[in-house]
Amino acid sequence: MVLLRVPRTKSPRITVSIRQFSTTKENKAKNRIYNPVRNFNDFDTYRSISTSNRIPLLTLWTASYCNVCKTVSPVLEELIKSGVGEEEGGVSYCEVEYDSQDIMDSGLGLTYMITSMPTLLSIDRGEPRINTRIVDPKKMTNKDFMREWIRTEARNGGSGGGGGVPFGPGMFGGLFGNTQK
Repeated sequence: MVLLRVPRTKSPRITVSIRQFSTTKENKAKNRIYNPVRNFNDFDTYRSISTSNRIPLLTLWTASYCNVCKTVSPVLEELIKSGVGEEEGGVSYCEVEYDSQDIMDSGLGLTYMITSMPTLLSIDRGEPRINTRIVDPKKMTNKDFMREWIRTEARNGGSGGGGGVPFGPGMFGGLFGNTQK
């Protein structure tokens, strides 16, 4: 506690106390890589942790039969382990094994509109950022592109999902006619 004294004038002496809120240093954001997801409970746990920490959860949707997935995954893990995105707020990452029986039975792929393997999807505040989803393996193996994508997602951390933005306005994204005049 710091006491400040005001010089004496015609008014009475006033003492003001100022209290410091915290003396601990601010923690720097760290990227986190989770174990591969094979059931809904693991996915839900990782999503909840990311939401409570206000950092995006980057999900790579893969399948055992997908050879391209096996080349994309190491590129992403290397970039995230090297600290890409930490300056912007950090990210968490997990691989979702789409062809795992529990994942298929839970309908997660339908919930998050996964239509091809591999798919890279950011989940922010529990909502999928559909407008930044990547399905092109060439982009996923391009380190410069992925470095910038991870930084952008980390920067947007806590701003929420993208809903149906790429599909246009309206409840069904303009699928049933032109909703713009």
